[in-house]
Amino acid sequence: MATPIASVLLIGRSLHLDDADVRALLCAALLFSGIGTIIQSIGRFSLGAGLPFVMLPGGAAVVLFIQIAQESGGATASGAVLITAVAGIVLVPVARRLVNLLPTVVVASMIVVIGVNLVKVAGGLIAGDADQPSRTAVALAAVTVVTTVLAHRFLPAGWRRLSVLVGMLAGTLVAVAVGAFTLQPGSALVQAPRPFLFGTPHFDLLAAVPLLVFGVGSMAEAAGQTVLNAKTVGKEIDAPSTVGRTIRGDAVTSLLSGLFGGPSMVTSGENIGLIRLTGVRSRYVTALTGVLLVIIAFLAPVGRLVNSLPGPVIGGTAAIAFTMIVVSGIGMFDRVDLTSDARLITATAALTAGLLPILIPTLYKDFPTDLRLLLGSGVTMAAVVGVLVHLVFSVGRRKDDPHSAVRYERTPAPANTE
Repeated sequence: MATPIASVLLIGRSLHLDDADVRALLCAALLFSGIGTIIQSIGRFSLGAGLPFVMLPGGAAVVLFIQIAQESGGATASGAVLITAVAGIVLVPVARRLVNLLPTVVVASMIVVIGVNLVKVAGGLIAGDADQPSRTAVALAAVTVVTTVLAHRFLPAGWRRLSVLVGMLAGTLVAVAVGAFTLQPGSALVQAPRPFLFGTPHFDLLAAVPLLVFGVGSMAEAAGQTVLNAKTVGKEIDAPSTVGRTIRGDAVTSLLSGLFGGPSMVTSGENIGLIRLTGVRSRYVTALTGVLLVIIAFLAPVGRLVNSLPGPVIGGTAAIAFTMIVVSGIGMFDRVDLTSDARLITATAALTAGLLPILIPTLYKDFPTDLRLLLGSGVTMAAVVGVLVHLVFSVGRRKDDPHSAVRYERTPAPANTE
């Protein structure tokens, strides 16, 4: 539950949503996490892999959703989610070709940029609306992070995935002790999602480009996870067909999420790790998890409690979780031969184009709105510039040239982009 909670609070507090909207969005996030998990686990009607998968809001997709909403409004962000979801459904037949368009060095660069962007957003929750965060805010974030690390160190292997929740609990208890926690009022027992939370979706293809690029990366991740998941549980699959069903399940769940104002949904990158840690290989267990998420989604007290969590606690939780994405991207570079000038310059150019608009948000301030939205997306720029530089170094090189930029090794399981 930590990922949907953190994602909703990131959206709610970044877009300054009121309490009712945050609760409706939390209900939708939990509801469609549950529905998506059931779809992927059961695998019926050409939807879902039929493997033990859990679906959650994609971390990178959340940041891209926020960026689009801040630049063009929530309705445009919802429209971008719907455009990306429909594209995912339409592109299933050619998904395997699309995912191979991105060389490993470009994917690794994108993941690093995604992680840095996410950490920056998490840091904003710690600071709040103030230019300088208070010592109390920094202390609460630090308690949350330190407790999460210690829980991961000392909890039994099967329980370590609860480290994030343990860190959130510790941070919240300290917040209560220092008077930095206020429980949201209310007596309702049931809550519900709200269709078109940001109004009628507005469809702007240019604004949707960052999410579309992310969608291609999600296809790569889904392909790698599907194959590895099947191997881990010892299930023989028809890889192309099963990967297609996984991607289609992701897209349909994202489509439903977008209709209720939520971000794109993805198969969680922790699926493989959870299976190996817990030894639970039954898809019916994850399906039951989905049912529980659906039930919890409608419990109003849960929504009130979550919406009461202090920003520094959520920010600390999100920061440590999202920094793992940066680390996973760096780890991908270990599989890339950076002694090759082509790969080194490709990575350098992609990271330069991707990190600059994140580190200097006003870099493209004087550009037209549509162009600013495109150039200001670090993920999009890392992908576009990386591919272009890759092509520049590929032109005129023989396929058997050991220094050719086209001889990238694809990783069997693309790193998690949540």
